[in-house]
Amino acid sequence: MPSIEVQQLEKSFSSNAQTLFAGLSFALASNECLCLLGPSGCGKTTLLRLLMGLERPSSGTISINPALNEKMSYVFQEPRLVPWRNCLENVLLPLELTAQKSAAACTRAVELLQEIGLADRLEHFPDQLSGGMQMRVALARALITQPKIVLLDEPFAALDERTRFHMQDLLLDLKARLQLQYIFVTHSISEAAYIGDRILLLDNTGAARDFRSIDFKERNQSLKLTPAFNAVVSEYSSLFNEMENSRTMSTAVRPR
Repeated sequence: MPSIEVQQLEKSFSSNAQTLFAGLSFALASNECLCLLGPSGCGKTTLLRLLMGLERPSSGTISINPALNEKMSYVFQEPRLVPWRNCLENVLLPLELTAQKSAAACTRAVELLQEIGLADRLEHFPDQLSGGMQMRVALARALITQPKIVLLDEPFAALDERTRFHMQDLLLDLKARLQLQYIFVTHSISEAAYIGDRILLLDNTGAARDFRSIDFKERNQSLKLTPAFNAVVSEYSSLFNEMENSRTMSTAVRPR
């Protein structure tokens, strides 16, 4: 049974008469992590919200393995930390809101912060942290509920390149150690090829332009220098160019 299966999905917005996804269908096995690529406004964040249950589809179905459905968490594009709570308190916030905070949970929160390299920052407040550190706290907060699936909406977009590479490696490490599955929105083709087991490329309407497996046996930053990796990046760059050219031509012939 797939962990996530989407069939004939559509989402309509009455406010602007826009319909996204046009019968989108795909499935993920339990060990597959997906990266979502596509131009701005194509519905990547909307798809995450639909998967999380924050919005309902207009038609079609989203099926999530019952064993995983209650074990999902979400990481936003910004860290969204509470400024008057320190790192440890921010990580524990989801458990406090659901009355699940315990001594064991506090121990787990400390361990998570240690695992992501913030052992010496437990009592620091958000304004005392760099952007990369804040995003690591946000990731630990998402993991404290011990989810099986994490939905991430461009969480590394605002980071400098070196920090972004470090966060990519951290996510791959957490995936391996925690058997974590994630769906990751990004505008970076290189990032998608590096951290995704599959890539779903959406066109301007949210329809599937390309959906494929990305099979690299070992993933480290040196992979990005290999011909095989750059071939994947080049092919997706060509697909983006094709979509942009088609959009430009469609706009050019539209009656005025």
